[in-house]
Amino acid sequence: MYQRFFGLERNPFAITPDPDFLYLTDKHREALAGLLYAITCRKGFLVLTGDAGTGKTTLLRTILRRVSAERIVFSFVVHPTLTAAEFLEYTMLDFGFPNIPASKAQRLVMFQQFLVRSYEEGKNPVLVIDEAQKLSPELLEEIRLLTNAETAEHKLLQIVLAGQNELNAVLARDDMRQLRQRIAIRVAIGALSEAEVVQYLKTRWMRAGAKEKLPFTADAARALAEYSRGIPRLINTICDTALTNAFANETRTINRAQIEAAASDLLLNTASGVDAENASAVASPTPQLKMPEKKQPVAEGMPSLRTIERYEAEAQKRAKAGGWLTRLGLNRA
Repeated sequence: MYQRFFGLERNPFAITPDPDFLYLTDKHREALAGLLYAITCRKGFLVLTGDAGTGKTTLLRTILRRVSAERIVFSFVVHPTLTAAEFLEYTMLDFGFPNIPASKAQRLVMFQQFLVRSYEEGKNPVLVIDEAQKLSPELLEEIRLLTNAETAEHKLLQIVLAGQNELNAVLARDDMRQLRQRIAIRVAIGALSEAEVVQYLKTRWMRAGAKEKLPFTADAARALAEYSRGIPRLINTICDTALTNAFANETRTINRAQIEAAASDLLLNTASGVDAENASAVASPTPQLKMPEKKQPVAEGMPSLRTIERYEAEAQKRAKAGGWLTRLGLNRA
């Protein structure tokens, strides 16, 4: 609606997880490098956590887009509320199985043969499960058993559990100890700082093909950081609403008052409001919903920048080619 008015080629603040608009903070860069390292080196179970709207799905889709399709094959499960039988069928369908038998035993044998054949062909199957905090304990146990397929050195199936911070509580349960012991890498991403919000705005504006300067004033950016709490999905929703209002009023500059008006339209304020998953769905005034207390990302197992350098060295040694960070462009500022 407002793209032409502001000289844009694309919508810079769509809420869909588009890798073209990924903004890498240090935490996002560490998470991306750590996941890539663990996948390519066949480490088995990996866990990615973060609050709703912080960019987990965008990060995962970036990996899917940038790794070699000749070396790695993906199944991406976005509906985790399935039965064990439905989950295995969904996974196999997404891996490209043409005919899936009704018998669970036959399905498991077929899947095992697929994993062995993929390993012999030099391919690495990766199962990515989004919204993993919604997985039932029974289904998590079924998923754990899938990783029993292994050689003496490597896991034949890599599994990425991506979910909100509640996933950590699920994995901390006593009946999850066997799965927890198999987790090779844990990474977490969090909200953006005020300075990162400014860079986030600039990055998305530029990648949308902007022909004019960023229309947000410094006060508007500070207001965005306050009302969004640094959550990218909320930033996008507020910005999209503010730009739409500016277009309607033929205003080319977004100030603090306009951000506050957009936040009010979305039932947001600095103390309470709707969460990142529901903000974009607000269409008419309704009673304000109390926002959950902001949680800090869990740092357990999260690789440091020094650790990422070690990841890079090992990946270079194994691949005998250019570094993974260089291939992904992660070493750029």
